[in-house]
Amino acid sequence: MTDTTTGATPEVAGLKRFNALDPVAAQRALLACCSSAGWARRVTGGRPYRSAEQLYGAADEAVAGLDPEGMAQALAGHPRIGERSAGHAESAREQSGVLDAKAELLAAIADGNARYEERFGHVYLVCATGRSASELLQILQSRLGNDPQTEERATRAELVEINRIRLARMLADLAAPSSPVSG
Repeated sequence: MTDTTTGATPEVAGLKRFNALDPVAAQRALLACCSSAGWARRVTGGRPYRSAEQLYGAADEAVAGLDPEGMAQALAGHPRIGERSAGHAESAREQSGVLDAKAELLAAIADGNARYEERFGHVYLVCATGRSASELLQILQSRLGNDPQTEERATRAELVEINRIRLARMLADLAAPSSPVSG
C-alpha cells in the first residue's frame, strides 16, 4: 500500500523514520529485533540506509560478524521452542504454530531442546514463523546430527531469517501514524 500524499510505501516511510532516530532510540528499536548489543550498534552505525534491502544486508553482515559473546546475547533473546515466556511477544507470535500443539508433541520438543542444549551449549534457534510444531521437531531432530561448525552456520542462518522478519515488522511499525518515535 502506498501513501497517496507522499507516494511512499510503509517500508520506505518506516526506513525514513528509522534513519532519523537518534542512535539510542535506533539501538533500542533494533534490540527488539535481536538482543545482541554489538549487532544493534553495528546496524545503527550503518545508517542512513537507502533501502530496506540495504538495511537487511547490513543486519546479515552484522550477524556474520558476531563473536561468541554477541551470539550468546542474540540467543539469550529467544525462548526455547514450545515454551511460553513472558517478555517475548515477538517469539510468542512467531511460535504460534507450536503453542497449541498436543502435549506429546510439546514433550518431544522439550526433550529435543534439552538434548540440543546439552550437545551445542545454547538454545535451539529456528525461524518458527509459519511452521507447525511437528515441522519444528523434525528440523530439531535433523540438526541434532550436525557437527558443531555446521550447526553454528545453521544457527546464524536462522538468526538472519528471524532478524529480517523482525526488521520488516519494525519498519512497518515505524511507518504507522501512531508510532511513538522519539529522538
